[in-house]
Amino acid sequence: MKKLAWLGCVLLLLLAFSSCAPGPNSVEKMPDQEGKTAGFWLGLWHGLISPITFIISLFSKSIDIYEVHNSGSWYNFGFVLGAGLFLQGGILGSRRAKKKR
Repeated sequence: MKKLAWLGCVLLLLLAFSSCAPGPNSVEKMPDQEGKTAGFWLGLWHGLISPITFIISLFSKSIDIYEVHNSGSWYNFGFVLGAGLFLQGGILGSRRAKKKR
């Protein structure tokens, strides 16, 4: 009976995690109305300002935290790097690490 309950919990968790997986971006590598696609540098900038943009996006339907008209992997890399610099390591994380020592 315990094995069946354990298996049910694992299957439920797998279902929950798989439902959060993102779908494909159908406008990736396609220019926007101005004929531009976001690349690495814009992804880095969007990652750096993502906490602020997220808060603004809660109150405004015209603001998104992620540019869908992007160059693909390079934009994604810049976005993750920028978000990581702000949230974990670079800008704020180094100050906290020095204070703990």
